[in-house]
Amino acid sequence: MGGIDKRNQLDQTPFSYRVNKDKTIFLEYYGRQVKILKGKEADKFLRKVNEAENEKDVQLVMAKITGNFKRGNEREGKDHNTK
Repeated sequence: MGGIDKRNQLDQTPFSYRVNKDKTIFLEYYGRQVKILKGKEADKFLRKVNEAENEKDVQLVMAKITGNFKRGNEREGKDHNTK
């Protein structure tokens, strides 16, 4: 994985997933549902998760598929209530 997770955000395991009876996958970020995968997309996800070497690689798969993958150039939000 090299320098992909420079701030070690994925060490905290922010992502999780659940598989339903009909093989629908619910992806969660810190316990909040962020994406639902069905059909071929769900099959592809499960294949990548099964091929992952460790938990951090599984976290990276989920981060990329949800689009919630920080690139390191984001700034903290400003408090707009103060002057």
